[in-house]
Amino acid sequence: MVVTGGTSGIGKGIAAHYLRQGAHVIAVGSSEQRGAVLRAEAQRAAWKGKLTVLRVDLSSVAAGRRLVDSLVEAEPILDNLVLCAQRYRLTGGRVETAEGFEHSFALAYLSRYVLSHGLLPALERSPGPVIANVGTPGLRLGRIHWDDLQLTRRYGGTRATLQSFRANDLLGAAFPQVRPDSAVRYVGYHPGVVRTGMPASQPQPLRALSAASLALLGRGVEQAIRPLVALLDDPPEERFTAHRGRRRLSVDRPTFDTTAALRLHRETQALLD
Repeated sequence: MVVTGGTSGIGKGIAAHYLRQGAHVIAVGSSEQRGAVLRAEAQRAAWKGKLTVLRVDLSSVAAGRRLVDSLVEAEPILDNLVLCAQRYRLTGGRVETAEGFEHSFALAYLSRYVLSHGLLPALERSPGPVIANVGTPGLRLGRIHWDDLQLTRRYGGTRATLQSFRANDLLGAAFPQVRPDSAVRYVGYHPGVVRTGMPASQPQPLRALSAASLALLGRGVEQAIRPLVALLDDPPEERFTAHRGRRRLSVDRPTFDTTAALRLHRETQALLD
């Protein structure tokens, strides 16, 4: 299985769980230090599985495409793709990648689009393939800024983060429409409030406030991933489903609108071309 954001937070929790089960886990992360920590933990705990750590900057579309090419060549069969890579930029100015994309849009959405579609050949050779997109499916906050997807005119960190979440809802909703013959099950998963290292990327005093809130209200990672593990091990029959913890959400709501999903798919193709 491939886990992006696999060296910290929810992604690391999923990686550790399946390593303990004896699986081959490819953990993709941007931090060499976190990758080294995960390797050390796996060795110290003598987990039964095989761990491969890949350092990749997924805010780069070119790097994402190179990752896809290398994985398809090296791993002809993939059982699961778990998409967790995210970095919250709630404060500060707009950051643009070298390829000209707004950073949150590139990392949290475009990378998931590239991997979801690019790894299909390897996933479809598995008997029960699942793509799990970890975010906030169904949350009625934020919107797609159709006239300015890169937020060049009215940028805000929260605005950019919420747009990436809504884009991932539409990525999942579009998947069975644009890949009608695929056996892949696409799952949107909201873990709820979880105690992770997310506040570390924020400036003070927001960092301290976020850390205190998570300590008070958040669940531990192992508790938060249990429903997701169940979905990966026993996927739903439907091609696209959305879940908040153990509760299944209706996909008949505006956040999963098929017309908007297909529009975003077309516009994303045009951007990547």
